[in-house]
Amino acid sequence: MPGVTDMLDVIRDPIVQTGVLAVIGAVVTRIVLRHHPTRRLVGQLAFFAALTALLLYHDIVPYQPGPDTASNLQRVFVGLAKVVWWTNAAWSLISIVRVFLIFEQQPREGRLLQDLVVGIIYVGALLSVVAYVFDAPVGTLIATSGVFAIILGLALQSTLSDVFSGIALNLSRPYGIGDWLVLGSGIEGRVVETNWRATHLLSGANDLVIVPNSDLAKARLVNLSSPERSHGASLKVRFQPTTMPSAMAEVMRSVLLSSDAILPIPEPGVLVTALDADAVELELSFRVADLSATGKAKSEIYDLIWRHARAGGLCLASTTEALVAAPAPVKPGDAPARRRSTPQRLLDSIALFDALTEDEKDALAATMTRRSFRAGDTLVEQGAVLTSLMIVRSGVATDTRQDHGRGTELRRLAPGDFFGEGGLLTGEGEPGTIRALTPVVAYEITQDGLAPLLRDRPGIAEELGTLLARRTASERHRLEQGHGQAAASAPGLAARIRHLFDL
Repeated sequence: MPGVTDMLDVIRDPIVQTGVLAVIGAVVTRIVLRHHPTRRLVGQLAFFAALTALLLYHDIVPYQPGPDTASNLQRVFVGLAKVVWWTNAAWSLISIVRVFLIFEQQPREGRLLQDLVVGIIYVGALLSVVAYVFDAPVGTLIATSGVFAIILGLALQSTLSDVFSGIALNLSRPYGIGDWLVLGSGIEGRVVETNWRATHLLSGANDLVIVPNSDLAKARLVNLSSPERSHGASLKVRFQPTTMPSAMAEVMRSVLLSSDAILPIPEPGVLVTALDADAVELELSFRVADLSATGKAKSEIYDLIWRHARAGGLCLASTTEALVAAPAPVKPGDAPARRRSTPQRLLDSIALFDALTEDEKDALAATMTRRSFRAGDTLVEQGAVLTSLMIVRSGVATDTRQDHGRGTELRRLAPGDFFGEGGLLTGEGEPGTIRALTPVVAYEITQDGLAPLLRDRPGIAEELGTLLARRTASERHRLEQGHGQAAASAPGLAARIRHLFDL
């Protein structure tokens, strides 16, 4: 049949076969598999292999000049076939480069060197097309273009310096995206982008600092995020020489042990750096998970220094020599300040009892009892309902929660911290097991000691409910517990307190 024969002739035509294969390959790899880099690479290589086999089957060698005996139409077809082949060859190589970039999980801003490789691939494909399709002498073309390259290079000297400096920095990789850099000029910030011309830093004040690559290549820089993200920090503290330096160092070790914001490994250290008649100077060194956590960690440690120093009877010393002021004259009728007891000072330091008057605090302090624990002792088991509030006077304890056989440390308790308020005020169990890391001294407030105050002034239940709700919500947010559950409201907690104490 003539129609079928004509159609078969069309199908056997190498021009039709090459064109159909090229169109199918472009649609599949550029559109269908656009968002699947690995599959796209496999498809690209498969179509490239099929295209190569098809051209060789028709005696078309893409990397050799065409025969001189061919007609003009054949030369045009062969030229188009070679252009398609070299284009697919470039796309296949670029797909390989892109896939390896995804495997390395590098952000787009850090792929300057890879962009250069892609550019070289395109230039190579273009020169190959010029050589094997148009039979032009590539060597002469390159030599001629060298003159224009020199002129262009002189005109763009500064820009090219930034470009080649960027390539050198990308090869040596002294920093990466997200690293915190400090330059010799005093500029510092986090690397947010690296392109052909400059590196962008985000400073601590949230300002964008753009540093040319040529300046950065010549600058002396410190990478605070390398070789790892953890960052070392230290601070100094001075105490009056009222006790042995070793005892002071032991108190400061308790400070570091009770901190939640620093890394336990490598172990933080305390070093006595100076001693004179006025003060003992100690240096506390520690490491945090990231540079951004340094400020928070120092703030926490300063607070712990004050609490542990107060619990250990240490007095801070002045860093400068001060004139001794003459004592103020005592006026007639002035009474000496009353020395407050340890239980009274503990009640003063807890926001939960800010609503109490001085007389009420004195009455409650009179009911408090002192309890001592050795290192390793269990203060309370997880889930136990305490009928008393325990306030840590000295030492360090850890609160650990067990879930499905896995232990998670909730917090560290230092002087001034307390536990058991949920059981005392609302009848709730403890969220974790509390164990002493060092010898611990705590003061206990029982329900029997708190009940008379609540009966005399029932309004305290509302104030305690508000403070307890605020504390519970803060702990839920910090520990990411109770997800999907609403925290108890202040009125609800106040009602539970009144019910528990029969108010």
